[in-house]
Amino acid sequence: MQRIRLRYTKRGRLRFTSHRDFQRAFERALRRAAVPMAYSAGFTPHPKVSYANAAPTGTGSEAEYLEIALTEKRDPETLRALLDESMPLGLDIIEAVEARVSGLAERLTASVWELRLDGVDPKEAERAVEVFNAAETVEVSRKTKNGMRTFDARGAVASLETTPETHSPQADRPTDQGCAILRLVVRHVTPAVRPDDVLSGLRAVADLAPPVAAAVTRLAQGLFDEETGTVTDPLAPDREAVAAAPADRTGAAETAAAKASA
Repeated sequence: MQRIRLRYTKRGRLRFTSHRDFQRAFERALRRAAVPMAYSAGFTPHPKVSYANAAPTGTGSEAEYLEIALTEKRDPETLRALLDESMPLGLDIIEAVEARVSGLAERLTASVWELRLDGVDPKEAERAVEVFNAAETVEVSRKTKNGMRTFDARGAVASLETTPETHSPQADRPTDQGCAILRLVVRHVTPAVRPDDVLSGLRAVADLAPPVAAAVTRLAQGLFDEETGTVTDPLAPDREAVAAAPADRTGAAETAAAKASA
């Protein structure tokens, strides 16, 4: 059984698709592309697809991940192209790699977010960020299925800063209007701290209230490096393992030949 890991996006209006909407679209794409999927056992078999840490509905993303299991071996790039052609524009399959190292979900420990605040003066945003970063805790409330829940939005934030740009080419809702742009790195903790929780925190501690809803885009997610404060590429270990495989096989063949000649 071959396992392939895919990176996909949610862009433009497709940021409003729910995770269930994406699942339906992706399973249709699997059928259109005639992917030899492995299926679960039981009375209601379903394709073996593992989704990892999907972005909230309404946010854009450049870094969503999933894994599929195949019954026949396929070239990852060819498979990616076929699936991408079968998906709606905006739900784009942009990368594929054969899974060689276990634990994709364990590599997704933090996300990098861009928050574009239309109608907000960059200096005012910078002041609010300074107040937020200086706070030890920032309590916010969010409605859950079990009612209102209050939690600290500050502890999960590894970094929050303004950027010098006033226009973002990566934004899922581009515009020529000037704005303040924030870059947020947040750890994946329980309860999850989302970008809208950080915006609620900025409103609570610094009275920062954008006149329109923020445009939020996930730029990356992966393993958080505590030393550098960066988020690493979660597919890098698989790529490295794939690249090393031919050399490993050659080395094994040479070792076997040496033993045979001895």
